[in-house]
Amino acid sequence: MEQRRIEGKSHWYHETQSSTYPQDVLPLVPEAANVEDIFLLDLAIPDVALVPFQSWLEPARKLAHLLFPAHVALSPLHTFSGYERLSTALTVAQVYGVQRLSNHYAARLAPLPGPDSSRESNRRLAQITQYARQLASSPAVINARDRQHLDEVGLTTSDIVLINQIIGFVGFQSRAVAIFQAYFDHPVRRIPGLDVQQYAHAPPFRNTDAKWYAAPFPHETGHANDEPLDSHSPLELRALRPLLAHSPAVLDLLLSLLASSLHSDAQSKTYSLAALLTARINGSVACFNEQALAAHDMADIVAILRKEEREIQRWEQRHPVERVTLQAVQWLTRAPDRFSAALFTPLRDQSLSSEQVINLLAWSGLCGWLNRLKIALGETH
Repeated sequence: MEQRRIEGKSHWYHETQSSTYPQDVLPLVPEAANVEDIFLLDLAIPDVALVPFQSWLEPARKLAHLLFPAHVALSPLHTFSGYERLSTALTVAQVYGVQRLSNHYAARLAPLPGPDSSRESNRRLAQITQYARQLASSPAVINARDRQHLDEVGLTTSDIVLINQIIGFVGFQSRAVAIFQAYFDHPVRRIPGLDVQQYAHAPPFRNTDAKWYAAPFPHETGHANDEPLDSHSPLELRALRPLLAHSPAVLDLLLSLLASSLHSDAQSKTYSLAALLTARINGSVACFNEQALAAHDMADIVAILRKEEREIQRWEQRHPVERVTLQAVQWLTRAPDRFSAALFTPLRDQSLSSEQVINLLAWSGLCGWLNRLKIALGETH
């Protein structure tokens, strides 16, 4: 039987199965595909306002072009197609509810020919979609079984590293867009029915000595996944680097983000607090413990963040200074579609400049990306 390919989607909400809509049906906002700023998606922001952030906006824009090129060359080691990349990005954008992203990725996905209608193709796309949704919305649930499911539908080690980088990147992008929308007090349209991400379970965080170990991915010839740990790498990527070397160009740009102004104050108390809370919500015990070891003068806060959410909330109520940071980072992490000027402005009232606030919040978004890489590509014990 001849396999069919269906082009076009009638709405930006993504489905894993192809539908028999007419081929000329356009997405809800077709113009959203055509943007000059591939990262901030042509938000109405004066160019001068973005000048202080070029050290991280430039590598972010390069990543957007690299991860979602116009044409994707496939090979036996790289089977993750352009359609699957954009489908994954749309799934993640829908989880976070930032409509500008959903419109953009839906508009880019709509004209592409979908996978054939074979059982294998449908199963592969369904598994990719389920994995992307889980890692975006509830990263702590991802485990070795989920990695095995990706392997079973034909994803190579390089593909699995790439899908996790895409999920992390779109999460970072959604938070960057949400931050600038809040800073300029842009009106935003919330998508009804989206859940707020829940805190990860507290018991794993009681293990203060837990460390991260890479999952036993199959070795692929031509990749440096056996390269030794680089003591000059940022702490956040040191253990991950051999696996991330399967996508070396993406790794280089991620390293550029960690060398940017986002990371310049990473040892400050406020930055440490943001990184700790992000890891606590997402369930990355390894990232949490790494930050806790570096935060020598924050033992009391670290001890509180290892506890249940209700105990963290009680502590917040008694510490109004820290509460401002915790509230902003918490809502940006758990529900970027709900992040607003009401959460941004109190940070500026704490003697922080707008530039410092934006860098701090974007740093927490980058931490969420790193949290997911640690959870998805290894185990902590």
